[in-house]
Amino acid sequence: MAGPHPVGDPAPLDGLIPASAALGASTRDFGVYLHVPFCKVRCGYCDFNTYTATELRGVKQSDYASQAVLEVESAARILAESGVPARPAATVFFGGGTPTLLPADHLVRMLHAVRDTFGIVPGAEITTEANPDSVDLAYLRQLKQAGFTRVSFGMQSAVPRVLATLERTHDPERVPLVVAWAREAGLDVSLDLIYGTPGETIEDWRASLDAAIGQQPDHISAYSLIVEDGTKLARQIRRGELVQPDEDLQADFYELADARLAEAGYGWYEVSNWSRGTEHRSRHNLSYWRSADWWGIGPGAHSHVGGVRWWNVKHPAAYADRILAGHSPAAGRETLDEATRETERVLLLTRIREGIPVATLSALGRREVAGLIADELIDARAAIGGNIELTLTGRLLADAVVRRLLTD
Repeated sequence: MAGPHPVGDPAPLDGLIPASAALGASTRDFGVYLHVPFCKVRCGYCDFNTYTATELRGVKQSDYASQAVLEVESAARILAESGVPARPAATVFFGGGTPTLLPADHLVRMLHAVRDTFGIVPGAEITTEANPDSVDLAYLRQLKQAGFTRVSFGMQSAVPRVLATLERTHDPERVPLVVAWAREAGLDVSLDLIYGTPGETIEDWRASLDAAIGQQPDHISAYSLIVEDGTKLARQIRRGELVQPDEDLQADFYELADARLAEAGYGWYEVSNWSRGTEHRSRHNLSYWRSADWWGIGPGAHSHVGGVRWWNVKHPAAYADRILAGHSPAAGRETLDEATRETERVLLLTRIREGIPVATLSALGRREVAGLIADELIDARAAIGGNIELTLTGRLLADAVVRRLLTD
Protein backbone atom coordinates (compact mmCIF):
# COMPACT_ATOMS: atom_id res chain seq x y z
CA MET A 1 0.00 0.00 0.00
CA ALA A 2 1.10 3.56 -0.63
CA GLY A 3 2.76 5.84 1.87
CA PRO A 4 1.07 8.57 3.89
CA HIS A 5 -1.10 11.32 2.43
CA PRO A 6 0.39 14.73 1.69
CA VAL A 7 0.16 17.30 4.48
CA GLY A 8 -2.93 19.44 4.00
CA ASP A 9 -6.11 20.73 5.55
CA PRO A 10 -9.09 18.50 6.33
CA ALA A 11 -11.59 18.33 3.50
CA PRO A 12 -15.26 19.11 4.25
CA LEU A 13 -17.73 16.23 4.16
CA ASP A 14 -19.77 18.01 1.47
CA GLY A 15 -16.67 18.18 -0.74
CA LEU A 16 -17.26 21.80 -1.78
CA ILE A 17 -14.15 23.57 -3.04
CA PRO A 18 -13.18 27.25 -2.78
CA ALA A 19 -14.66 29.73 -5.23
CA SER A 20 -11.17 30.55 -6.48
CA ALA A 21 -11.14 27.21 -8.33
CA ALA A 22 -13.72 28.56 -10.77
CA LEU A 23 -11.52 31.41 -12.00
CA GLY A 24 -10.54 30.77 -15.61
CA ALA A 25 -12.02 27.26 -15.55
CA SER A 26 -13.71 27.66 -18.93
CA THR A 27 -10.27 28.07 -20.56
CA ARG A 28 -8.81 24.89 -19.03
CA ASP A 29 -9.24 21.31 -20.18
CA PHE A 30 -11.01 18.92 -17.84
CA GLY A 31 -10.17 15.25 -17.47
CA VAL A 32 -11.35 12.34 -15.34
CA TYR A 33 -9.08 9.77 -13.74
CA LEU A 34 -10.68 6.58 -12.37
CA HIS A 35 -8.53 4.62 -9.95
CA VAL A 36 -9.18 0.89 -9.72
CA PRO A 37 -7.22 -0.14 -6.60
CA PHE A 38 -7.10 -3.91 -7.11
CA CYS A 39 -4.17 -6.16 -8.02
CA LYS A 40 -3.85 -9.93 -8.24
CA VAL A 41 -0.49 -9.75 -6.42
CA ARG A 42 1.56 -6.89 -5.03
CA CYS A 43 4.79 -6.27 -6.94
CA GLY A 44 7.74 -5.74 -4.63
CA TYR A 45 8.64 -2.30 -6.01
CA CYS A 46 5.10 -0.86 -6.08
CA ASP A 47 4.14 2.07 -3.85
CA PHE A 48 0.78 2.75 -5.50
CA ASN A 49 -2.48 2.66 -3.58
CA THR A 50 -3.41 -0.92 -4.47
CA TYR A 51 -4.86 -3.92 -2.61
CA THR A 52 -4.89 -7.65 -3.14
CA ALA A 53 -7.93 -9.78 -2.29
CA THR A 54 -6.66 -10.52 1.23
CA GLU A 55 -6.31 -6.81 2.07
CA LEU A 56 -9.84 -5.63 1.29
CA ARG A 57 -11.36 -6.00 4.79
CA GLY A 58 -14.65 -7.36 3.48
CA VAL A 59 -15.01 -4.98 0.54
CA LYS A 60 -16.13 -6.68 -2.67
CA GLN A 61 -14.48 -5.83 -5.97
CA SER A 62 -17.83 -6.50 -7.60
CA ASP A 63 -19.32 -3.48 -5.76
CA TYR A 64 -16.64 -1.03 -6.82
CA ALA A 65 -18.11 0.18 -10.13
CA SER A 66 -21.33 1.22 -8.38
CA GLN A 67 -19.35 3.19 -5.81
CA ALA A 68 -17.26 4.90 -8.46
CA VAL A 69 -20.42 5.89 -10.35
CA LEU A 70 -21.75 7.51 -7.19
CA GLU A 71 -18.58 9.59 -6.90
CA VAL A 72 -18.80 10.63 -10.56
CA GLU A 73 -22.33 11.88 -9.96
CA SER A 74 -21.25 13.57 -6.71
CA ALA A 75 -18.34 15.26 -8.48
CA ALA A 76 -20.64 17.01 -10.93
CA ARG A 77 -22.83 18.25 -8.09
CA ILE A 78 -19.86 19.51 -6.08
CA LEU A 79 -18.42 21.39 -9.05
CA ALA A 80 -21.77 22.99 -9.81
CA GLU A 81 -22.40 23.99 -6.20
CA SER A 82 -18.86 25.38 -5.99
CA GLY A 83 -19.51 27.59 -9.01
CA VAL A 84 -17.16 25.77 -11.39
CA PRO A 85 -18.62 25.78 -14.92
CA ALA A 86 -19.56 22.42 -16.41
CA ARG A 87 -17.12 21.07 -19.00
CA PRO A 88 -17.08 17.79 -20.89
CA ALA A 89 -14.13 15.49 -20.31
CA ALA A 90 -11.34 15.85 -22.86
CA THR A 91 -9.61 12.71 -21.55
CA VAL A 92 -10.60 9.76 -19.37
CA PHE A 93 -7.99 7.46 -17.85
CA PHE A 94 -8.49 4.22 -15.93
CA GLY A 95 -5.44 3.47 -13.79
CA GLY A 96 -4.53 1.34 -10.85
CA GLY A 97 -3.88 -1.19 -9.65
CA THR A 98 -5.07 -3.26 -12.54
CA PRO A 99 -8.33 -1.84 -13.92
CA THR A 100 -8.75 -4.88 -16.15
CA LEU A 101 -9.07 -7.18 -13.15
CA LEU A 102 -12.67 -5.99 -13.19
CA PRO A 103 -15.03 -7.36 -15.84
CA ALA A 104 -15.10 -5.22 -18.97
CA ASP A 105 -18.71 -4.24 -18.40
CA HIS A 106 -17.73 -2.68 -15.05
CA LEU A 107 -15.25 -0.36 -16.78
CA VAL A 108 -17.85 0.37 -19.45
CA ARG A 109 -20.40 1.27 -16.76
CA MET A 110 -17.98 3.75 -15.18
CA LEU A 111 -17.19 5.28 -18.57
CA HIS A 112 -20.89 5.64 -19.34
CA ALA A 113 -21.35 7.44 -16.02
CA VAL A 114 -18.66 9.95 -17.01
CA ARG A 115 -20.31 10.44 -20.40
CA ASP A 116 -23.81 10.78 -18.95
CA THR A 117 -22.73 13.10 -16.13
CA PHE A 118 -20.08 15.37 -17.65
CA GLY A 119 -20.21 14.62 -21.36
CA ILE A 120 -17.13 13.65 -23.35
CA VAL A 121 -15.71 15.83 -26.11
CA PRO A 122 -15.70 14.40 -29.65
CA GLY A 123 -12.43 12.59 -30.32
CA ALA A 124 -11.58 12.34 -26.63
CA GLU A 125 -8.74 10.07 -25.55
CA ILE A 126 -10.05 7.24 -23.34
CA THR A 127 -7.38 4.94 -21.92
CA THR A 128 -7.14 1.98 -19.60
CA GLU A 129 -4.04 0.43 -18.13
CA ALA A 130 -3.84 -3.35 -18.33
CA ASN A 131 -1.52 -6.19 -17.42
CA PRO A 132 -0.74 -8.49 -20.36
CA ASP A 133 -2.29 -11.44 -18.51
CA SER A 134 -5.55 -9.64 -17.65
CA VAL A 135 -7.28 -9.27 -21.04
CA ASP A 136 -8.26 -11.22 -24.11
CA LEU A 137 -9.59 -10.21 -27.53
CA ALA A 138 -13.25 -10.26 -26.47
CA TYR A 139 -12.48 -8.02 -23.49
CA LEU A 140 -10.65 -5.48 -25.65
CA ARG A 141 -13.39 -5.50 -28.26
CA GLN A 142 -15.95 -4.71 -25.57
CA LEU A 143 -13.88 -1.73 -24.44
CA LYS A 144 -13.53 -0.43 -27.99
CA GLN A 145 -17.25 -0.75 -28.64
CA ALA A 146 -17.93 1.32 -25.50
CA GLY A 147 -15.68 4.15 -26.66
CA PHE A 148 -12.23 3.34 -25.28
CA THR A 149 -9.51 4.47 -27.69
CA ARG A 150 -6.28 3.35 -26.08
CA VAL A 151 -4.76 0.63 -23.88
CA SER A 152 -1.49 0.90 -21.96
CA PHE A 153 0.12 -2.47 -21.20
CA GLY A 154 2.50 -2.89 -18.28
CA MET A 155 5.22 -4.79 -20.15
CA GLN A 156 8.09 -3.60 -17.87
CA SER A 157 10.68 -6.00 -19.35
CA ALA A 158 11.10 -8.75 -21.91
CA VAL A 159 13.60 -10.63 -19.73
CA PRO A 160 12.06 -13.30 -17.45
CA ARG A 161 14.78 -12.88 -14.80
CA VAL A 162 14.11 -9.13 -14.58
CA LEU A 163 10.35 -9.68 -14.41
CA ALA A 164 10.89 -12.16 -11.58
CA THR A 165 12.89 -9.58 -9.59
CA LEU A 166 10.06 -7.09 -10.11
CA GLU A 167 7.56 -9.84 -9.16
CA ARG A 168 5.58 -9.33 -12.33
CA THR A 169 3.35 -12.32 -13.07
CA HIS A 170 2.96 -12.23 -16.84
CA ASP A 171 4.87 -14.27 -19.39
CA PRO A 172 6.78 -11.87 -21.70
CA GLU A 173 5.75 -14.01 -24.66
CA ARG A 174 2.16 -12.88 -24.06
CA VAL A 175 2.94 -9.25 -24.90
CA PRO A 176 2.91 -9.72 -28.71
CA LEU A 177 -0.39 -11.56 -28.38
CA VAL A 178 -2.19 -8.83 -26.41
CA VAL A 179 -0.77 -6.10 -28.67
CA ALA A 180 -2.14 -7.97 -31.69
CA TRP A 181 -5.52 -8.33 -29.98
CA ALA A 182 -5.61 -4.61 -29.16
CA ARG A 183 -4.81 -3.79 -32.78
CA GLU A 184 -7.53 -6.15 -33.99
CA ALA A 185 -9.98 -4.47 -31.63
CA GLY A 186 -9.04 -1.05 -33.04
CA LEU A 187 -7.25 0.37 -29.98
CA ASP A 188 -4.08 2.44 -29.88
CA VAL A 189 -1.33 0.72 -27.89
CA SER A 190 1.19 1.99 -25.37
CA LEU A 191 3.85 -0.17 -23.70
CA ASP A 192 5.31 0.72 -20.30
CA LEU A 193 8.91 -0.28 -19.49
CA ILE A 194 10.99 -0.04 -16.31
CA TYR A 195 14.79 0.17 -16.31
CA GLY A 196 17.36 -0.13 -13.55
CA THR A 197 16.01 -3.26 -11.84
CA PRO A 198 18.63 -4.78 -9.50
CA GLY A 199 20.73 -7.19 -11.55
CA GLU A 200 19.52 -5.86 -14.92
CA THR A 201 22.33 -5.47 -17.47
CA ILE A 202 22.58 -3.13 -20.42
CA GLU A 203 22.09 -6.19 -22.64
CA ASP A 204 18.88 -7.04 -20.77
CA TRP A 205 17.62 -3.50 -21.28
CA ARG A 206 18.51 -3.53 -24.97
CA ALA A 207 16.56 -6.77 -25.36
CA SER A 208 13.51 -5.22 -23.70
CA LEU A 209 13.70 -2.10 -25.85
CA ASP A 210 14.03 -4.15 -29.02
CA ALA A 211 11.13 -6.37 -28.01
CA ALA A 212 8.91 -3.35 -27.31
CA ILE A 213 9.88 -1.58 -30.52
CA GLY A 214 9.31 -4.80 -32.43
CA GLN A 215 5.62 -4.64 -31.50
CA GLN A 216 5.37 -1.23 -33.19
CA PRO A 217 3.21 0.35 -30.48
CA ASP A 218 2.01 3.92 -30.86
CA HIS A 219 3.61 5.00 -27.61
CA ILE A 220 6.33 3.81 -25.23
CA SER A 221 7.01 4.92 -21.66
CA ALA A 222 10.31 4.12 -19.97
CA TYR A 223 10.62 4.82 -16.25
CA SER A 224 13.66 4.41 -14.03
CA LEU A 225 13.03 2.13 -11.09
CA ILE A 226 12.64 4.14 -7.89
CA VAL A 227 13.11 2.32 -4.60
CA GLU A 228 10.25 3.58 -2.43
CA ASP A 229 10.43 3.43 1.36
CA GLY A 230 8.17 0.78 2.84
CA THR A 231 8.16 -1.50 -0.19
CA LYS A 232 9.35 -5.09 -0.23
CA LEU A 233 12.07 -4.06 -2.67
CA ALA A 234 13.41 -1.48 -0.23
CA ARG A 235 13.56 -4.12 2.51
CA GLN A 236 15.34 -6.57 0.20
CA ILE A 237 17.96 -3.96 -0.62
CA ARG A 238 18.37 -2.99 3.04
CA ARG A 239 18.96 -6.66 3.93
CA GLY A 240 21.52 -7.02 1.14
CA GLU A 241 19.42 -9.48 -0.85
CA LEU A 242 19.37 -7.13 -3.85
CA VAL A 243 21.68 -4.33 -4.96
CA GLN A 244 20.58 -0.68 -4.98
CA PRO A 245 20.07 0.51 -8.58
CA ASP A 246 23.16 2.34 -9.83
CA GLU A 247 22.47 5.93 -10.98
CA ASP A 248 25.24 5.96 -13.59
CA LEU A 249 23.96 2.71 -15.08
CA GLN A 250 20.42 4.09 -15.10
CA ALA A 251 21.71 7.09 -17.09
CA ASP A 252 23.26 4.66 -19.58
CA PHE A 253 19.91 2.86 -19.82
CA TYR A 254 18.13 6.15 -20.53
CA GLU A 255 20.58 7.20 -23.21
CA LEU A 256 20.24 3.82 -24.91
CA ALA A 257 16.45 4.07 -24.78
CA ASP A 258 16.43 7.52 -26.33
CA ALA A 259 18.81 6.46 -29.11
CA ARG A 260 16.98 3.21 -29.97
CA LEU A 261 13.56 4.84 -29.85
CA ALA A 262 14.67 7.73 -32.05
CA GLU A 263 16.11 5.28 -34.58
CA ALA A 264 12.74 3.49 -34.60
CA GLY A 265 10.78 6.69 -35.25
CA TYR A 266 9.66 7.56 -31.72
CA GLY A 267 10.07 11.15 -30.58
CA TRP A 268 10.35 12.12 -26.94
CA TYR A 269 7.71 14.56 -25.74
CA GLU A 270 8.18 14.21 -21.97
CA VAL A 271 11.24 13.03 -20.11
CA SER A 272 9.94 9.44 -19.78
CA ASN A 273 7.63 9.23 -22.80
CA TRP A 274 8.02 8.73 -26.55
CA SER A 275 5.42 8.48 -29.32
CA ARG A 276 5.03 7.95 -33.05
CA GLY A 277 4.03 11.46 -34.06
CA THR A 278 2.30 14.08 -31.94
CA GLU A 279 -1.11 12.45 -32.44
CA HIS A 280 -0.10 9.49 -30.27
CA ARG A 281 1.11 11.45 -27.27
CA SER A 282 -0.80 10.72 -24.06
CA ARG A 283 -3.15 13.69 -23.91
CA HIS A 284 -4.26 12.74 -20.42
CA ASN A 285 -0.75 12.78 -19.01
CA LEU A 286 0.02 16.01 -20.86
CA SER A 287 -2.93 17.57 -19.04
CA TYR A 288 -1.15 16.86 -15.74
CA TRP A 289 2.10 18.44 -16.93
CA ARG A 290 0.18 21.48 -18.20
CA SER A 291 -1.70 21.90 -14.89
CA ALA A 292 -5.15 21.35 -16.39
CA ASP A 293 -8.14 20.35 -14.24
CA TRP A 294 -8.99 16.76 -13.43
CA TRP A 295 -11.18 14.88 -11.01
CA GLY A 296 -9.78 11.69 -9.54
CA ILE A 297 -12.35 9.01 -8.76
CA GLY A 298 -11.66 6.20 -6.29
CA PRO A 299 -9.66 5.35 -3.15
CA GLY A 300 -6.54 7.46 -2.82
CA ALA A 301 -7.20 9.32 -6.08
CA HIS A 302 -5.94 12.89 -6.35
CA SER A 303 -7.79 15.77 -8.00
CA HIS A 304 -6.86 19.28 -9.11
CA VAL A 305 -9.16 22.14 -10.10
CA GLY A 306 -7.94 25.70 -10.45
CA GLY A 307 -5.12 25.49 -7.93
CA VAL A 308 -7.10 23.47 -5.40
CA ARG A 309 -5.76 19.95 -4.88
CA TRP A 310 -7.33 17.18 -2.82
CA TRP A 311 -7.00 13.45 -2.24
CA ASN A 312 -9.43 10.71 -1.27
CA VAL A 313 -9.28 8.32 1.67
CA LYS A 314 -7.04 5.42 0.74
CA HIS A 315 -8.59 2.14 1.75
CA PRO A 316 -11.48 0.79 -0.35
CA ALA A 317 -13.44 0.08 2.86
CA ALA A 318 -13.14 3.69 4.06
CA TYR A 319 -13.98 4.91 0.56
CA ALA A 320 -17.10 2.73 0.40
CA ASP A 321 -18.24 3.95 3.82
CA ARG A 322 -17.96 7.59 2.76
CA ILE A 323 -19.61 7.13 -0.63
CA LEU A 324 -22.53 5.04 0.66
CA ALA A 325 -23.15 7.57 3.45
CA GLY A 326 -23.45 10.34 0.86
CA HIS A 327 -20.25 12.08 1.97
CA SER A 328 -17.30 13.24 -0.05
CA PRO A 329 -14.46 10.68 0.05
CA ALA A 330 -11.89 13.51 0.18
CA ALA A 331 -9.50 13.10 3.11
CA GLY A 332 -7.55 16.35 2.78
CA ARG A 333 -6.80 19.22 0.45
CA GLU A 334 -4.67 22.27 -0.12
CA THR A 335 -5.15 25.54 -1.97
CA LEU A 336 -1.90 26.31 -3.72
CA ASP A 337 -0.48 29.79 -3.23
CA GLU A 338 1.01 31.72 -6.13
CA ALA A 339 4.58 30.76 -5.25
CA THR A 340 3.74 27.05 -5.18
CA ARG A 341 1.80 27.24 -8.43
CA GLU A 342 4.74 28.96 -10.09
CA THR A 343 7.16 26.32 -8.79
CA GLU A 344 4.92 23.55 -10.13
CA ARG A 345 4.48 25.32 -13.47
CA VAL A 346 8.24 25.49 -14.02
CA LEU A 347 8.77 21.95 -12.71
CA LEU A 348 6.14 20.42 -14.98
CA LEU A 349 6.53 22.42 -18.17
CA THR A 350 10.31 22.00 -18.18
CA ARG A 351 9.82 18.22 -18.47
CA ILE A 352 7.92 18.36 -21.77
CA ARG A 353 9.46 18.86 -25.20
CA GLU A 354 7.78 22.21 -25.83
CA GLY A 355 9.40 23.48 -22.67
CA ILE A 356 8.70 26.83 -21.07
CA PRO A 357 8.99 30.40 -22.41
CA VAL A 358 12.03 32.23 -21.06
CA ALA A 359 9.96 35.39 -20.69
CA THR A 360 7.70 33.74 -18.10
CA LEU A 361 10.60 33.03 -15.70
CA SER A 362 11.66 35.26 -12.85
CA ALA A 363 14.46 37.75 -13.52
CA LEU A 364 16.90 35.57 -11.61
CA GLY A 365 15.70 32.48 -13.45
CA ARG A 366 16.30 34.21 -16.79
CA ARG A 367 19.86 34.96 -15.72
CA GLU A 368 20.51 31.23 -15.46
CA VAL A 369 19.78 30.64 -19.14
CA ALA A 370 23.28 31.46 -20.39
CA GLY A 371 24.84 29.08 -17.88
CA LEU A 372 22.41 26.30 -18.76
CA ILE A 373 23.33 26.73 -22.44
CA ALA A 374 27.05 26.63 -21.58
CA ASP A 375 26.51 23.45 -19.55
CA GLU A 376 24.63 21.95 -22.53
CA LEU A 377 21.54 21.31 -20.42
CA ILE A 378 19.15 23.30 -22.63
CA ASP A 379 19.02 23.70 -26.40
CA ALA A 380 20.93 26.85 -27.37
CA ARG A 381 18.93 27.67 -30.51
CA ALA A 382 15.61 27.25 -28.72
CA ALA A 383 16.78 29.38 -25.79
CA ILE A 384 17.95 32.17 -28.07
CA GLY A 385 14.52 31.96 -29.68
CA GLY A 386 12.91 32.44 -26.27
CA ASN A 387 12.14 28.92 -25.06
CA ILE A 388 13.68 26.51 -22.55
CA GLU A 389 13.97 23.03 -24.10
CA LEU A 390 16.00 20.26 -22.48
CA THR A 391 18.88 18.54 -24.23
CA LEU A 392 19.47 14.83 -23.67
CA THR A 393 21.86 15.68 -20.84
CA GLY A 394 19.29 18.14 -19.52
CA ARG A 395 16.67 15.42 -19.40
CA LEU A 396 19.01 13.30 -17.27
CA LEU A 397 19.47 16.28 -14.94
CA ALA A 398 15.98 17.78 -15.22
CA ASP A 399 15.61 18.36 -11.48
CA ALA A 400 18.87 20.31 -11.39
CA VAL A 401 17.73 22.44 -14.34
CA VAL A 402 14.47 23.24 -12.56
CA ARG A 403 16.31 24.24 -9.38
CA ARG A 404 18.40 26.72 -11.33
CA LEU A 405 15.40 28.16 -13.15
CA LEU A 406 13.67 28.69 -9.81
CA THR A 407 16.62 30.61 -8.36
CA ASP A 408 15.35 33.38 -6.10
